[in-house]
Amino acid sequence: MTPRGQGLLCAVGVLLIWAGFLLTSRLSQAQAFTPWDVAALRYTGAFLAALPLLAWRGLPRVALPRALALTALAGFIFPIGAYWGFHFAPAAHGAVLLPGLLPFLAAGLWWWAFGEAWGWQRFLSLGLVALGIGLLASDTFTEHPGAWRGDLLFILGCSCWAIYMALVRRWGVSALDATLVIALLAAPIYLPVWWLLLPSNLGAVAEGAILFHTVYQGTLSVIVAGFLFTRAVVLLGGPQTSAVTAVVPALVALGAWPLLGETLSWLGWAGVLVVTLGMIAGVITPAARAR
Repeated sequence: MTPRGQGLLCAVGVLLIWAGFLLTSRLSQAQAFTPWDVAALRYTGAFLAALPLLAWRGLPRVALPRALALTALAGFIFPIGAYWGFHFAPAAHGAVLLPGLLPFLAAGLWWWAFGEAWGWQRFLSLGLVALGIGLLASDTFTEHPGAWRGDLLFILGCSCWAIYMALVRRWGVSALDATLVIALLAAPIYLPVWWLLLPSNLGAVAEGAILFHTVYQGTLSVIVAGFLFTRAVVLLGGPQTSAVTAVVPALVALGAWPLLGETLSWLGWAGVLVVTLGMIAGVITPAARAR
């Protein structure tokens, strides 16, 4: 398989896991978890899953200052911002703002940091994404008047993830090293603070739900998705990797209907469709040109 094919395959795996991450993060709000609890389960699951990799691979080959920077951006601000965002806003907001804004931020950072030019395909893609976000906002902002707080947290988390992508390329960090750094550092830093200082409602939650979120939020969202996403960035670059998340808004909107009871009007569905088309355009047009 060509490097591009490998990168696209990695990105497809990411979008499936990300759709589940967004849905389960919103679902956790209905299961008596606090956002701090979900973060604790995420870091616990990731740390335990990273231990066999550590024994096989050894310590990540990343200097400590850079390791702490990557952990702060992708390990702390991104997921905790998302968990608290879903405390205030519906799943559709997170589905559009987190993967929807990422192509803008990635394209801007890649232009600024690496001199990557914008072609008309990228302008078309980003224009469609912007239109779709506007349509969704006009539909759901009136239905959820307090959702702006969650939306700001989604934007913050997305911005930190875009910076993480750029730093991974700038510093030449491998996918496995970046994944291990976040999994191994986040738990020892966060869990004592959570245990001693942060509010928790873990005792009121069923054991099955605790186990599920530990595995999904930790092993899948951190270890598997983190490795696949970082690998895709290495193979495809940031703008195209972020564009492959095209199907995430549609998948989440479809899943939120039966799982969470969160429906959209025709205007909101039009917004999801336009965002999806715009993000697909960011992937298909370069491929067509290459042929």
